[in-house]
Amino acid sequence: MSEFVKNAMNQLNDLGYKYTQRRADMLAVFDQDINHFKSAKDVQQAMKKDHPNISFDTIYRNLRLFTDYDLLEENEIDGEMVFRQHCDPILGHHHHFVCNHCGKTVPVRLGDLSYYSQQLPGYEINGHSFQLFGLCPDCLANSEK
Repeated sequence: MSEFVKNAMNQLNDLGYKYTQRRADMLAVFDQDINHFKSAKDVQQAMKKDHPNISFDTIYRNLRLFTDYDLLEENEIDGEMVFRQHCDPILGHHHHFVCNHCGKTVPVRLGDLSYYSQQLPGYEINGHSFQLFGLCPDCLANSEK
């Protein structure tokens, strides 16, 4: 069991949620490729060998649990909710480029927010959200073929 899955399951246990192999296996799906968002369908596909009868209801319920407790982060790509592991805190504050096709994410650093404060005199900025969307080099190369 990976460190991510072990820590996540311990956190859930501390919150009163029981250990289930299905839940641990679902978290492990997000440990396989931490740089890509995954949809509920991707999760179901990855789990079908060991859990052939897992329902979307079970998947969505657990994904909501995982995001509620900050084990996963969520995003919306083309109207579909997708999920991935939170970034390593060592990266510090950053944003992401997200590939619209495969869900690959790449960290992006932005400059100082003082520029925006200057554009909004009299306003107090107390937070922000920023993402770039497009195609990664692999998907771009495949789309040109």
